[in-house]
Amino acid sequence: MKVFHFHFGKDGGAERFFVHLFNAFAARGIEQSCVIRKNRVWRKDIEAVADITESNFRNLSFDRILLPLKVSAMAKGLKPDAIMAWAPRASELMPAYKGCIKISRLGDYPTKLDYFKNTDILVCNTPGIGDHVRALGWTRGVEVISNFTNTQRIAPVARAEMGTPQDVPLVMSMGRFVKRKGFHTLVDAVASLPGVHLWLAGDGEERESLEAQVVALGLRDRVRFIGWKDDTRPYVSAADVFVMPSSHEPLGNVILEAWAQNKPVVSSKSEGPMWFMQDGENGLLAEIGEADSFAASIRRLLADEALSRRVAEGGYKTLMDQFSEEAVASAYMELFKRKP
Repeated sequence: MKVFHFHFGKDGGAERFFVHLFNAFAARGIEQSCVIRKNRVWRKDIEAVADITESNFRNLSFDRILLPLKVSAMAKGLKPDAIMAWAPRASELMPAYKGCIKISRLGDYPTKLDYFKNTDILVCNTPGIGDHVRALGWTRGVEVISNFTNTQRIAPVARAEMGTPQDVPLVMSMGRFVKRKGFHTLVDAVASLPGVHLWLAGDGEERESLEAQVVALGLRDRVRFIGWKDDTRPYVSAADVFVMPSSHEPLGNVILEAWAQNKPVVSSKSEGPMWFMQDGENGLLAEIGEADSFAASIRRLLADEALSRRVAEGGYKTLMDQFSEEAVASAYMELFKRKP
């Protein structure tokens, strides 16, 4: 079986899932080729099992003109069983090739359907995204196939590596530093929790603003910016509580990653988590943008060991029941067998 991918994402949860799924396919004997952006930090994680072409596919560039022609020729030469475009921009590159099933994978809510003129099936990672594309007028195939993450338990990194005392309560979060990820709200919440420390993994356009907020609140001794990490699991494993504060999150890959390390999670009441989280059973849910709500939930978990253990175990069970590698990879492989 052969699959040809297009992926123009940067660095974040969606890209980590791309790497996970790519390697899951490789482990099952699927031959894969892909077109990705140049200089991706995660290229090394797939290059042993991929034939990789790099392109920016930006507006006002030669690639924008030439790459569609190149991709069409590549599809004819490769004769894949499936072509898979990751997100709307990559879907614009989908060739009008008739020899296989053509899939666009969506991890967010598209604003229009123009991107998908050559797509046969939209694979949505939540039911809400599926409902959304139908409401926009999509009449071709829709499948809901969610994400999975690596479930291997990893030993925690030494807190001293980040200048954090061993015996303090530690909260962890991670993602791209953009406004919708809600990290400013989380910093405000931690400011109201004396003695609680925070690690933030990631980077992005809001980093300078976040650092200024930390200084203004007098939190330099309690907040650490740990940057992008090839493997965030040792850092998640070292934390007492994981928090996902996004104002908009179609799924929430980072929650799955925290559950894999058996950590209790506090999440905002954003779209994805509201689909698969039950307050008090596999996590605690906080009001979007409300620092007091996040602080109260974090405080509850730190003060109640039994509750913390119960929601961590509930999260791990949800992960294994609903988001396993075997179930997700098998669902895609069945889809690849379909005829357009």
